[in-house]
Amino acid sequence: MKAVIYKEYGSPDVLHLAEVPKPAPRDNEILVKIHATTVTIGDTIMRSLKIPGPPWQRFFARMYLGMLAPRRRILGMELAGEIESTGRDVTRFNPGDQVFASTLGTNFGGYAEYKCLPENGMVALKPANLTCEEAAAAPGAGMTALRCLSKGEIRSGQRVLIYGASGAVGTNAVQLACNYYDAEVTGVCSAANAELVKSLGAGRIIDYTQQDFTQRGESYDVIFDAVGRLSSAQVSRARRLAGVYLNVLTDSGSGEKIEELLFLKELIEAGKVKPVIDRRYPLSQIVEAHRYVETGRKRGNVVITLG
Repeated sequence: MKAVIYKEYGSPDVLHLAEVPKPAPRDNEILVKIHATTVTIGDTIMRSLKIPGPPWQRFFARMYLGMLAPRRRILGMELAGEIESTGRDVTRFNPGDQVFASTLGTNFGGYAEYKCLPENGMVALKPANLTCEEAAAAPGAGMTALRCLSKGEIRSGQRVLIYGASGAVGTNAVQLACNYYDAEVTGVCSAANAELVKSLGAGRIIDYTQQDFTQRGESYDVIFDAVGRLSSAQVSRARRLAGVYLNVLTDSGSGEKIEELLFLKELIEAGKVKPVIDRRYPLSQIVEAHRYVETGRKRGNVVITLG
């Protein structure tokens, strides 16, 4: 099968299309023919080994990823596709089922034509109202936004500010805060992305290139930093006395749960959340896709199509 592999850390040019053995499902696994995957900020970090955070965090990340060279040579943290075959013990899925999944717990592997997944892993039937391209972009950012906002205990009518509202996590957070929590949402993004964030439900937009939201004399019940860039001093100036501050880097938890994926599917099928797709690239243009994501200008998600 075709897959994009990398054998060393570095620029997007370390990614190469290659022929690798097609996997075969074990007794408890499904074999998915992948129709779409994504390029996330996480993929670019693992490829480049430019790990954010303190030195100890970078050390443990490198231990996990591989000290001298990548241990897991096929990136891709989420996918959608069709089940081609199942192991003999699988009861939850059938060949022909369309599914979407997170691959964080199965050594990644979305940048390939096929991927084996345990039936009790982070995989579910694809939301009926999404294409495979849209479904591939749903798990990672969607579950992250869900997990973070759930810690805010948001109530109807509360004022919620989402910083980084046009990114993958931010676009999900805006929709959740508006359509699920029924909050009054202010999105912080650039002017170029203002209409997008408004269309997702934000009642107010602050252009961070022109205004510092902390200097406006306004306060919020919940401040969600969807890109992990705010300082504690900034937050303290705009958070209400009993308000909550959430940071995607520290409040997204340490593990995924299938209940989150299934709940996300319910919200999507109810029309409360829909992944935003900025650009689509074929697998053969994975290098260009990584270059674009590294510019920091993507809106929502960048999808890789495999036919």
